[in-house]
Amino acid sequence: MTNDRGGTVVMERTGTLGRPKLGSLLHSDPAMLSSNKFDDDNCNTDNNQRRNSNDNLDYSRRPSVSSAATSPGNYESSVGSSPYNVMSPWNQSSPMNKSPWLTPSPFANFFEGLPRINGLIGSLVREEGHIYSLAVSGDLLYTGSDSKNIRVWKNMKEFSGFKSNSGLVKTIIICGDRIFTGHQDGKIRIWKILQKGPVSFKRIGSLPTFKDFVKSSWNPKNYVEVRRNRNVVFIKHFDAVSCMSLNEELGLLYSGSWDKTLKVWRIANSKCLESIPAHDDAVNAVVSGFDSLVFTGSADGTVKMWKRELQGKGTKHFLVQVLLKQENAVTSLAVNQSSVSGGADVVYCGSSDGLVNFWEREKHLSHGGVLRGHKVAVLCLATAGNLLFSGSADKNICVWRREAGGAHVCLSVLTGHNGPVKCLTVEEDRDNQEDGDQRWIVYSGSLDKSVKVWRMSEQAPDLKQMRASFSNSNSPNLNRKNSHQG
Repeated sequence: MTNDRGGTVVMERTGTLGRPKLGSLLHSDPAMLSSNKFDDDNCNTDNNQRRNSNDNLDYSRRPSVSSAATSPGNYESSVGSSPYNVMSPWNQSSPMNKSPWLTPSPFANFFEGLPRINGLIGSLVREEGHIYSLAVSGDLLYTGSDSKNIRVWKNMKEFSGFKSNSGLVKTIIICGDRIFTGHQDGKIRIWKILQKGPVSFKRIGSLPTFKDFVKSSWNPKNYVEVRRNRNVVFIKHFDAVSCMSLNEELGLLYSGSWDKTLKVWRIANSKCLESIPAHDDAVNAVVSGFDSLVFTGSADGTVKMWKRELQGKGTKHFLVQVLLKQENAVTSLAVNQSSVSGGADVVYCGSSDGLVNFWEREKHLSHGGVLRGHKVAVLCLATAGNLLFSGSADKNICVWRREAGGAHVCLSVLTGHNGPVKCLTVEEDRDNQEDGDQRWIVYSGSLDKSVKVWRMSEQAPDLKQMRASFSNSNSPNLNRKNSHQG
């Protein structure tokens, strides 16, 4: 279906296949990537070989924009409408269907008890660029791509949009009526939502402001050396802005860049408060967490923890701890903050080797363990309630649930994207809440130029339960077969 703005909305139909196989539930897409080095975009810098690029990933493109969700309780079936499907002798019922050796799938009864709301809702497709960033606020979804456009969606339909002059849109942050977008060209642009009449968007500035940039450029002390024979003003990123995070309580915006720095901005006046040489290679992820802590992850393989403390008349961020140091690049970070004071706050880190490491606040941020759900780079992470969502270059999304005691179980593997999953965002499902069951709407953006919309319940059974149910349901069938043989 094509809307009046040229966008395509693909609504997915889900059904139950006659004989679902266990392999189709648990296995990833066979066309899995094998490279362990990824880069967001092509960048003409000295560190290009060590960054986690995705632009040149060789993933297969399929002609259909439909997709399937390989998740518990959700299947997608497609029935052809050609008359030859009916006329063909190959499609007629076989007399072997009455054979006592053929039994229904053992999963049939298992899925009857599952809530049918879990799984894929639909897809948003606009053939104009790979999806690199997502943000959701209220009933509006914002998508950023390498077409330089920021598209705005409402109720699964294209609603509005705005375009920057240059620079792939790598990250989007929403704060009140203002939108911050980080770009490949090193700029952070600021947009304002205009509520008078039809909703529209207007660019109102950038970080740093032109006035601050000119003022700083006059003072030689404000320059830092970034390469041989090249100095730049410290308050401006000189390479791609790869990530941003918001501390709304303190009114601070954090931005990480391929220029290896972490910058701190005061939202109220767009001032750059600090520029921190945070890492030895590109900063790929930044997230503001609990206790005024900030976490950064880099292509240098480290995850660092920074704390904002008073210094003289102002404040400054100091390095508190290096949580992780490894050879593989850190590609994503997320913090799950508990609504209960002193609750189960967890820091998650995705790497180019496909692993997700985590640290628990209640254990003084000691290493909690490793989640192994992907074989190639984990490009994005998102948390909601007790759930963690990990998107990967293998085109899949793993859904994890944190249990009491800190253990994690994999609830499902969501498949359907034809390219690496580059970004994730989650919001509460306000229309389908039940007592004792928290449900979420998940948006996933991919380099296949689509955004898929999923619905997930925290009470969904995990894959171990499915395997146990399969084994228990299969036992009577084996006994029945043995009795026939006797």
